[in-house]
Parts: sequence; C-alpha cells; structure tokens
Amino acid sequence: MSEDNITRIELNGKEFILVGTAHVSKQSAEQVKEVIESERPDSVCVELDEQRYDSIQNKNQWKDMDIFKVIKEKKATLLLMNLAISSFQKRMAKQFGIQAGQEMIQGIESAKEIGADLVLADRNIQITFARIWNNVGFWGKAQLLSQVFFSIFSNEEISEEELEKMKNQDTINAILKEFTASFPKLKTPLIDERDQFLAQKIKDAPGKKVVAVLGAAHVPGIKEEIKKEHDLRRLSERPPKSKVPKIIGWSIPILIFALIAYTFYANPSAGWQQTISWILWNGSLSALGAALAFGHPLAILTAFVAAPITSLNPLLAAGWFAGAAQAYMRKPHVRDFEKLSEDVFSLKGFWHNKVTRILLVVVLANLGSSVGTFIGGADVIRLFLENMR
Repeated sequence: MSEDNITRIELNGKEFILVGTAHVSKQSAEQVKEVIESERPDSVCVELDEQRYDSIQNKNQWKDMDIFKVIKEKKATLLLMNLAISSFQKRMAKQFGIQAGQEMIQGIESAKEIGADLVLADRNIQITFARIWNNVGFWGKAQLLSQVFFSIFSNEEISEEELEKMKNQDTINAILKEFTASFPKLKTPLIDERDQFLAQKIKDAPGKKVVAVLGAAHVPGIKEEIKKEHDLRRLSERPPKSKVPKIIGWSIPILIFALIAYTFYANPSAGWQQTISWILWNGSLSALGAALAFGHPLAILTAFVAAPITSLNPLLAAGWFAGAAQAYMRKPHVRDFEKLSEDVFSLKGFWHNKVTRILLVVVLANLGSSVGTFIGGADVIRLFLENMR
C-alpha cells in the first residue's frame, strides 16, 4: 500500500492515521478504501458535519424543504450560499468525472463494511459561516457574497495547474482564497479553528486505532493541534451579536422620521420632497433587485411597496415580503426540488429553478433596499440641510 498522503501519529497509547485526500481525485477515494480495509481501525473520522452527512445520505432532502419556513427563519442567504458552494463542488466533480465528496462517501461506506464507529469530525458549516460573517463589516459581507458567487458561476474550466493547487485545499478554502488575502482575520475561523475542532474530534474518537479522512490542507494543522487540548464547546459557539448594527438599525429610521417631521413643520413642500425621495430610492432599488432575480410582477411590486416601510423597521425586510409573494405566485413543484442538485450547476439554472429564484428574490430585494436606504437617507439629509439655510 502506498504511504503517499498518509500521516501516522502515536499519542497517548492510540494510533491515528490521517489520510490527506484531494477532493477532486479518484485516487483519493481508492486510497481511503485501501487504508480502511487494510488497517481495520476501531473508528473512522470523516471531514463532514451532520448537515453535510445528511445531504449525502438523503439525496431527496430538498423535496422536504418548506420554502416559506426558510424565508420566515431568515435563512435564505445562508441556504443560497450553501447551494452556491454545492454548485462549485459539483462543477469540479463533473469536469473531472467524479462524484462530489467521493472520498468522504467511501470513508462512510468502508467504515460500515468493517463495523468501525463513524465519527463526523468537522464543525457545523453554519457555525463556521457565522464566525466568518462576524469578522467582516457591511462592505466585507457584500464583498464576501460577490466573491463566492463570481468564483462559483465562472464558466471557465479549471486548468491542470489550478487543479493541482486545489488538491491541497478544501472547497471552502478554495472559494474564499482571494477573500482571505484581503481579510487575514478570516484565516482563524476558516482554517485554524476547524483544524483545532477536527483534531479534538479525532483524538476523542473511540478505540485504539483511528483513521481520519481529511482534505490534505488540514493535515499539517491537525498534526500540531492534536497534541493540544481544545474546548469544542467554545469552538462551536455562535459569536455574540454586536449591538452596533442594532443601534445603527434603529438610529437611521429615528433620524429619518425626525428630519422629515421637522422639515414638514418648517416647509411642507420640502417635507413632501423628502418623503417622495425616500419612497422612490428604497422602493425602486428593492424592486430592481427583485426584477434582476426575474421575480413575478407581484413580487417586484411588493418589494417596491414594502421597502420604504421595512427600511424604517430593523425587524422587517423587504425581501421577505417579496420572496413570500414570489413563492405564492410561483410555488415550486416537486420537480423543482428534484432538479435543484442539477440546476445549481450554472447561473442560468439558479435563475431558472423556482426554488433558487425565490431565494434570489429575497436576497437581491433586500440588497436593493439596503442600498436604497443609504441613498434615500442621504437625500433626506441633503434636503433637510438645504431648507435650514
């Protein structure tokens, strides 16, 4: 058996065998099978969390999704990002003629075949995203979303040279590589913390012999972190929500209300100008977002009507109402959920599928409303200052 990409560690009377896999390599899956069958470990750890494991085990999970519940629970953006990353994985897999996550699937199957305990060793992807999200400001968030989507929907095929580089990265790292260069702080939640989490889960796996199936990028970090003790509870905590966005969120509507009310008192004509400007900027840009998502006319109209109102209430968002209108008028059918895994291959598929179109309506209408709030608010302030002269 070739020892390439295999790291052996003896620690506290246990043997750990780390198999560094390439996510886009058939040979990696074959090596995983070979290692597990020859070593016959007590436990097999795979670089998956429960959410990704369930998506592998339950191919029809999308059929059970309640799109209204997704909108209500404010998970549209997160779900869209998950689908986008899935698209990136599947595009690579399709180009190289392999199954996405084939080496992890092989690890699961081989563990069952030899009767070993299966350990899902990675941190919940939503926790990782939450901790990444917490490390960037408003413009950083916009940059992050654009980085993810532009890298995913590129029609360019991956070159041999890029493939070799990607063999030493995991999927999320590969997508966000340029972004982490701009925001070095993201290396901590994206790579370092996951190395610590994975190392502790591997170390805690039952039995004297443990095989861990990992992306090759994590092996160097885990070799060091496995020698230390890590608090999984601390690493799994969602970051505390900053009070600053809430303060800003309520300050803007209070300021807008106050400025318009005072201007109406001092000069009713200017007050009407402010009101119309607020409505037009908010409504038009939110409606434009819904239109860019190819939303139903009612969804576009809903975005226009809702945005000027929801922008004055931080607890509401125009995209939720526009998304609900889109879901009501263009309710997804079973076939849309069935085709979801195929449609996320391309930009056209994202816009064509009724499920992802609803998510796009929510996200783009909210984005338009946010931009409209800044521009409309600035115009309200401009008109106020002009009338104070």
